[in-house]
Amino acid sequence: MIIGMAIIIFFLIILAAASIRIVRPYERGLIERLGRFKKEVGSGLHMILPFFDRMIKVDMRERVIDVPPQEVITKDNVVVTVDAVIYYEVTDAYKVIYNVSNFDMATVKLAQTNLRNVIGELELDQTLTSREKINMKLREVLDEATDKWGVRITRVEIKKIDPPKDIMEAMSKQMKAERTKRAAILEAEGIKQAQILKAEGERNAAILRAEGEAEAIKKVADANRYKLIAEAEGQAQAILNVFKAIHEGQPNKEIIALRYLDALAKIANGQATKLFLPYESSSILSSLGVISEIFKKES
Repeated sequence: MIIGMAIIIFFLIILAAASIRIVRPYERGLIERLGRFKKEVGSGLHMILPFFDRMIKVDMRERVIDVPPQEVITKDNVVVTVDAVIYYEVTDAYKVIYNVSNFDMATVKLAQTNLRNVIGELELDQTLTSREKINMKLREVLDEATDKWGVRITRVEIKKIDPPKDIMEAMSKQMKAERTKRAAILEAEGIKQAQILKAEGERNAAILRAEGEAEAIKKVADANRYKLIAEAEGQAQAILNVFKAIHEGQPNKEIIALRYLDALAKIANGQATKLFLPYESSSILSSLGVISEIFKKES
């Protein structure tokens, strides 16, 4: 009896263990009963009928597939070696299990085929400089092809594109020649710019020097003009004062007449046989009458 109960309890434990299934948060469970799909379940604890039901778990996380390196011919008949990786995530657990037998292998083969087609439409230079374009186009093609498998291609990345060794050497020489050419052009431009700046500097210096000299000459001329004007004004004022003294003041006339007489006495002592008197002396000699009157008064 005890042995029988122990056997029954052991059988029930095995049966319970066989009927319990745990689905993790990033998984989906597909339950089949007697070879037919029954339902899809989410994360958590689930019970199935042992020996009748079977649960298939599908990982819904984003995963990556490494596409092995392969040789591809470009549009200009250059053989390049291309290596890529594909990132994808399952969107429909039912389709990824029942619509394709080996998704990873199918995706790799599909990527290799379309990679040949995409790169075959580009020349070598475009292939080396258009990785983003290749990635985008390849992702669109793979995403459209894998949609019926319940998978979404999130992105495709080209890891490397290796041209043949001789092509690499030729490209290296070309790049070196281009860099040397650019360096020579930059050096010539620098020399040209330096000469232009030097010429402009000399021209500006000459202009400033000429302007300085012109300003100095102008100031000297202004000073001389001011001096001449001042002297002319002084002389004019002196002449005006003499004129006023002669025509307006009697005492001043007498003094001037005496000055003229002194001057005539000195002239008379000379050896000249002729004596020239200025025109203005007539007015001065007319004042001799005034002087004689002064002498009479004094006597």
